Amino acid sequence: MLQLVTLFSLSLMMACSSPAAKTPETPTATNMNTATASSSIYEIPLKTIDGKDTSLKQYKGKKVLIVNVASECGFTPQYADLEKLHKLHGDKVVVLGFPANDFGGQEKGSNEEIAQFCQKNFGVSFPMFQKASVIGAEQQPLYKWLTSKDANGSNASAPSWNFCKYLISENGQIIKFYPSKVSPLSEELLRDINS
Repeated sequence: MLQLVTLFSLSLMMACSSPAAKTPETPTATNMNTATASSSIYEIPLKTIDGKDTSLKQYKGKKVLIVNVASECGFTPQYADLEKLHKLHGDKVVVLGFPANDFGGQEKGSNEEIAQFCQKNFGVSFPMFQKASVIGAEQQPLYKWLTSKDANGSNASAPSWNFCKYLISENGQIIKFYPSKVSPLSEELLRDINS
């Protein structure tokens, strides 16, 4: 009887330690960071300002300038320079506007009101996206990617105010972050676009 119990215990121990009996591993923080780091900016779902589903896939192979914009900011006149950049250098860089109400409550309008404001006051013809948070707990997925070094591999700078800019390379990597005060037509930004 003792031999039978011992044999049963041994076979049970072997079954529990065999690879087939192991439970699947949950991803570790390292595995999750690796997965996040390998995700592409082109895979992030977005919505245009008029509510259509989209992504940045269509811009693969081009440089992209991502800007968090607002209608009632001291930097709002930069819309004019962003439009000029779009018209003069659209063959080298795609300008993308992302309205946000995160700083000073300076983007209170609806998506429709924002689009009308941009068109009426600055003749904006570059792509605009739905209003969403670029910082904080409600931060949209694109800005989570832009501000997480684990995700994008190089940058942790988050917008500190309206009209901060991210220049993205032709293969979807962050080239540089620019604070609000850097004009879209600044020598620095144009040099980086043309390099």
